[in-house]
Amino acid sequence: MVRTMQQNLQQACTECGACVKSCAFLGQYGTPKSIASGWDFSDPAHRTLAYECSLCGLCTAVCPEKLDPCRLFLEIRRCHVAEGSFDGRPYQLLTAYEQRGTSPIFSWHGLPQGCNTVFFPGCALPGTRPAVTMKMYQQLCQSIPALGIVLDCCTKPSHDLGREAHFHAAFGNVAGFLSRHGVRTVVTACPNCTKIFRQYGDGLAVQTVYDILHASGKGREGLSTRGLEVSVHDPCPLRDDHQVQAAVRGLLSDLGHTVVEMPHHGKQAMCCGEGGAVSFVNQRLSKEWANRRVLEAKLRLLITYCSGCTATLNRVTPTVHNVDLLFRADEPLRGKELAARPPFTYWNRLLLKHRLQRRMRSAMA
Repeated sequence: MVRTMQQNLQQACTECGACVKSCAFLGQYGTPKSIASGWDFSDPAHRTLAYECSLCGLCTAVCPEKLDPCRLFLEIRRCHVAEGSFDGRPYQLLTAYEQRGTSPIFSWHGLPQGCNTVFFPGCALPGTRPAVTMKMYQQLCQSIPALGIVLDCCTKPSHDLGREAHFHAAFGNVAGFLSRHGVRTVVTACPNCTKIFRQYGDGLAVQTVYDILHASGKGREGLSTRGLEVSVHDPCPLRDDHQVQAAVRGLLSDLGHTVVEMPHHGKQAMCCGEGGAVSFVNQRLSKEWANRRVLEAKLRLLITYCSGCTATLNRVTPTVHNVDLLFRADEPLRGKELAARPPFTYWNRLLLKHRLQRRMRSAMA
């Protein structure tokens, strides 16, 4: 499979330079054709290159031939794992975080009687913003009868590291549980969870919380007294979801803010630097992605709808998660630290779980 994909890139890539110009990774290593021709991915030493690609898909978005080089790098990662030559030590923090997210200690499946729709907030929001997560759930309950809530991990880290068998087993347990208990729709808040459920959810319908909040007029409820010019950082997993992109911008407009688009937005969204777990093996390249975002923002406040993007970009330029604007009034605009950090994130997840358990006495778990 890897060899076939290499050959296809060698033959189809015209070396026009569009992807090299846009991508920090390809800007360092060259065109897809030159990589496919010059690297021997049967050699474990050469396979390390695959872990420096953010897997964001920007190369495909700008390619006039619609080639998909990051598919090659994901397949290389999968082969590396399948052959037993993958060294997981650099990623221990990430895989341990995922393991905790799926463990009985932190996971919980609250499904009230008659539940066919659940809110799946992901791992990060319940830990960094437990109160906001609860407010989102309560808001959704106003329009969705018998809404359940699931605290669990979609295991996208394993997916992106190429741990294919582990990913399918772990995510299959989550999706299978929901289907067996009559759930038909999953409402997501995390872009990564959204992409995973859409791609592997086996018939489960997926909506984002941002679509629902915009349709309900949530932004108009919290009209800001400090309307600003802001820019939206679209998370790369949702680069093709024009509906959620419009919903987020609609919420910001309802709040009284003016969106000034950056050169890379929407379908041509740029990675924040966290994608593909690149920072665990090449921090310089990860930071280059973030610095490119700073240049495009031109000192405007960045708004995004991904916890990982918020944390990564906020290290280099002021960045706010959309839900903080929606559920914390003008508090995010005062420069206050809004997100909890480890180890408090784990404590927050436990507290939120216990709070939900008290609320949903009839839930199945």
